[in-house]
Amino acid sequence: MNMIEKKSERLGEQYYLIHHPSGLRIYVYPKPGYHSTYAIFGTKYGSINTSFQVEGQEPVKVPDGIAHYLEHKLFESEDGDAFARYAKTGASANAFTSFDTTCYLFSCTEKVEESLEILLDFVQSPYFTAQTVQKEQGIIGQEIRMYDDDPNWRVMFNLLGALYHNHPVKIDIAGTVESIAEITAEKLYTCYNSFYNLHNMALCVAGNVTVEQVVGLADRLLKPSKEQKVETFFPEEPDTIVKERVEQKFPIAVPLFQLGFKETAGKQRATAQELALTDIILEALASKSSPLYRELMDAQLINSSFGYEYFEGPGYASVIFTGESRDPDKTAQMIRNAVDKLHREGISEETFERARRAVYGRNLSIFNSTEAIGTVMINLSFADQEVFHYIDCIAQATLEQVHERLRHQLDCSRSALSVVSPME
Repeated sequence: MNMIEKKSERLGEQYYLIHHPSGLRIYVYPKPGYHSTYAIFGTKYGSINTSFQVEGQEPVKVPDGIAHYLEHKLFESEDGDAFARYAKTGASANAFTSFDTTCYLFSCTEKVEESLEILLDFVQSPYFTAQTVQKEQGIIGQEIRMYDDDPNWRVMFNLLGALYHNHPVKIDIAGTVESIAEITAEKLYTCYNSFYNLHNMALCVAGNVTVEQVVGLADRLLKPSKEQKVETFFPEEPDTIVKERVEQKFPIAVPLFQLGFKETAGKQRATAQELALTDIILEALASKSSPLYRELMDAQLINSSFGYEYFEGPGYASVIFTGESRDPDKTAQMIRNAVDKLHREGISEETFERARRAVYGRNLSIFNSTEAIGTVMINLSFADQEVFHYIDCIAQATLEQVHERLRHQLDCSRSALSVVSPME
């Protein structure tokens, strides 16, 4: 077993990375004095991984929504379900499927080892039959219809459909009622055996816990897996957008909008430095202390729901602004005007320094929450990044680096607006 102690002199924090003999990467972040513990066990597998090939096997194409379906089914076993087991330890458990990951998690204040044992056990113990798979179709079908009726969900996927021609990121994470009807126990086992290999997974435990506790359980419960290469195939994605504007009517009071700026995304994920520089650019452009935010507020075009994110993953990357607005088109135009001005005039030294400090301070708050630590660390792990290095990249960023990064971002000619507006 290979254990590395990771220390940050800058933060006065440390954690341990264990390369376990089973193939699993384990992160243990002890927080002495904390009452709670948070554990998250995930795989680098999400809704976009529908066309893939395990080395030495035939290529496979599976139905949309199968990663999310598999997440639901994994909680079940011949002996009952994992939630019932967690109820006995008092842990609060959950799971989620994103575009490129699936994660299972719990938080607790006591019986940490018992709860961790449940997590490691059920995620490694798939149990699918034709009967149980069929039973789930109705449940997930209802969930899909619920999302179809959610204006916040629709404004996002309508935007992704306007930005992306071919990339599966534009397809709903849960799939469609039609696509999940094609899911079988055999297809679930194919996906499980391809992506739920411990070499493709990571475990992060943060809080009132020791390395010895976690490693002891791992030694006892992890089933060693043979390393295998699995490649996901994505269709060619042009740099252009599909359409500049998309609108849908909903029974809501105030229109919702998302404005996206599509980037050229290759096979390589953004580096820690690129992520840090983008954070600083967006803080300077659109945070609550920015001129743009004040102008939009003064014009009564936005409210406190306004926000932004860098939406990035395998083969896709966009900057997205979101919120409620009584005039989404005017709001989008003001954002585009501010972006054009930023490209024209750049960012002043004073604005850059304020933005860098704000981003640095916000990221420091991660280390006060076991849940934030676990979530950020596992996400960075799957993107081949490291949390202390990311913090260092923010601290060491220069204005010149920010301007160089800006050259590759926020291209108004590749922007699209999604609006969900009230019914007449």
